[in-house]
Amino acid sequence: MKPAMETAPEENPEQSQEKKGCFECCIKCLGGVPYASLVATILCFSGVALFCGCGHVALGGTLSIIGNHFSQTPSDHALLAEVVQLMQYIIYGIASFFFLYGIILLAEGFYTTSAVKELHSEFKTTACGRCISGMFVFLTYVLGVAWLGVFGFSAVPVFLFYNMWSTCEALNSPLTNATASLDVICVDMRQYGIIPWNANPGKACGSTLGDICKTNEFYLSYHLFIVACAGAGATVIALIHFLMILSANWAYLKDASHMHAYQDIKMKEEQELQDIQSRSKERLNSYT
Repeated sequence: MKPAMETAPEENPEQSQEKKGCFECCIKCLGGVPYASLVATILCFSGVALFCGCGHVALGGTLSIIGNHFSQTPSDHALLAEVVQLMQYIIYGIASFFFLYGIILLAEGFYTTSAVKELHSEFKTTACGRCISGMFVFLTYVLGVAWLGVFGFSAVPVFLFYNMWSTCEALNSPLTNATASLDVICVDMRQYGIIPWNANPGKACGSTLGDICKTNEFYLSYHLFIVACAGAGATVIALIHFLMILSANWAYLKDASHMHAYQDIKMKEEQELQDIQSRSKERLNSYT
């Protein structure tokens, strides 16, 4: 005897509609995500984290190098120590501020995306929302200009450490060893204004300079300053990205407000036209 064929259970129409509804809901939620703002937020967080973290450690390493090799008297670099400590506190404030500011800009991106998506529904933008968007455009522009200055300032220690590293490379060059005395090749930190001119010794020459370049503090501080400069550059790019997004969102909100105003006027005119037609019909009926 042949075995009976098993029939596949029929899918309930209600279950298929429920699955379809969940899929459409997921697509709608994904469509409301401001991907441009999300990318800019991630880039901003990454840049600020690199700048603040690497800059904080590099400043401490630089102060240690100055105190151990170029200014053995603590009073000579006391002002430098205070400046470094102040900059480290500023770094704490920058990290906290941009953490909150990035979240606010991301939330504003969600708000504007929802406003544009719901342009033809009951959702309406308010004058307060447009003013807030305009305020974010101005504030982001100011922060972008400020971070350009921070990016330029962060390149200064990279330049100083590069000069020191290139001098150490010249010490190790065979041509230099054959043609000149190593004691005449020096790095003087006093000429950069980091420490006063009466600091002792103030400079490092020859083998002493070579030993400084071989320390972990120099190697780590040099590369951390490079990463901090790159983080500042990434933050500038993120703020420019935010500025373009905010400007476009503000323009969308402005167009949305004009569209809603046009729709309101059109509805009022249609309602008045219907009232006039109904009145005219009533008068005709009364005459007949």
